[in-house]
Amino acid sequence: MAYIMVDVETDGPIPGDYSLISLGAVRVDEALDQTFYGRLRPISDRFIPEALAVSGHTREETLQFEDPATVMHDFREWLARTCKDRPVFISDNNGFDWMFVCWYFHHFLGENPFGHSSQNLGSLYKGLVKDTFRNFKHLRRTTHTHHPVDDAKGNAEALLTMKKEMGLKLKL
Repeated sequence: MAYIMVDVETDGPIPGDYSLISLGAVRVDEALDQTFYGRLRPISDRFIPEALAVSGHTREETLQFEDPATVMHDFREWLARTCKDRPVFISDNNGFDWMFVCWYFHHFLGENPFGHSSQNLGSLYKGLVKDTFRNFKHLRRTTHTHHPVDDAKGNAEALLTMKKEMGLKLKL
């Protein structure tokens, strides 16, 4: 299995009514040098200005982004090149990130190469330290910028720290 840390930026709370604006991913390994980045044109006229502002893009900019079907195709191809076997989706908020990525894969490509499940980095950390009030974010080295590749890389660094320094059994 290949762990793929994913992060998304959106212009609203749910896919379909709102749009996935950008998608970043990094293969979790020692180098963290295999990354994917895509910027997707909105699929809906609806957007929440405050949600879009988090991405650092204006609505006008997003209207010039790539066709979502093309980006999802490119992401699937990147996964196929990057992973020798089944990719495992992991993110710091998999309830949100997974919802958009799964919906976009099925809507535009009719399949999701990650299958039907995802993993949550925050929950993994809470279990590892046996404290549901603890947060893993202090383990990131890369600054959390809301650029999805930066954020995915920082989260991957946290996962690697859990493996190296905290005894998490993780086969990479």
